[in-house]
Amino acid sequence: MIEGRTIYVILMREMKKFLRERSRLFSTVARPLIWLFFVGGGMSRLVPLEGGISYIQFFFPGILAMTVLFSSIFSAISIIWDKEFGYMKEMLVAPVSRTSIVLGKALSGTAVSTVQAVIILLLFPFLGFNMGPLKFLEAVFVSAFLAFSISAIGIFIATFYDSFESFSVIMNFIVMPMFFLSGAMYPVHSMPEVLKIISKLNPLTYGVDALKNVIFPTLHAGVTADFPYLLDMLVLFFVSAVFVVMDTVSFRRRV
Repeated sequence: MIEGRTIYVILMREMKKFLRERSRLFSTVARPLIWLFFVGGGMSRLVPLEGGISYIQFFFPGILAMTVLFSSIFSAISIIWDKEFGYMKEMLVAPVSRTSIVLGKALSGTAVSTVQAVIILLLFPFLGFNMGPLKFLEAVFVSAFLAFSISAIGIFIATFYDSFESFSVIMNFIVMPMFFLSGAMYPVHSMPEVLKIISKLNPLTYGVDALKNVIFPTLHAGVTADFPYLLDMLVLFFVSAVFVVMDTVSFRRRV
């Protein structure tokens, strides 16, 4: 009961902070829109795809994943903030488990990222997609599942840093390679062999691929999903479980 309340309090605290920071919502939604219409729109004239899919349609699942990636991993910056102003010490001295704190932080990042993903997902009619309510909800579920995995990764990294500057630098060093090597902009099977191996080690790759499996009703000449949907979800589940355990251990040792 106490653990559930702890998770709820942390979740609601982060949601209230998010709702008060309207500029944060605007910036995280504006970035993927710029990529979708400027980069995707330009590339659609240069990259022909088979099977009746335009490049901007192919790019859409990647844009959803980008929204989740940036929002989820940077939501972990709240840990730096809490350590800076002493709120983290107050949580750690409370009679609650470290796991509940980790889950509260991860779920708060998941909630914020999912809200932003839904906003982007609402663009599907303007891009020529035909998604029923069940497909839409499934895409939201995959986005939330991916958000939890990425949030857990961000929390683990945040436990090693005490300043905003150092955390932001390392995040930028990690985030962009994760995005470019996720199959968001080009299929994994078309990459050079070395990049294929790296991409298969990238958790975001399976999130992008799961969204492709959901958004595209059928495969089109291999230009959409690279892996089975079940494999995508199993990998995300495994990554989530492993990093929640690692976060808990890291909280005990470093925070």
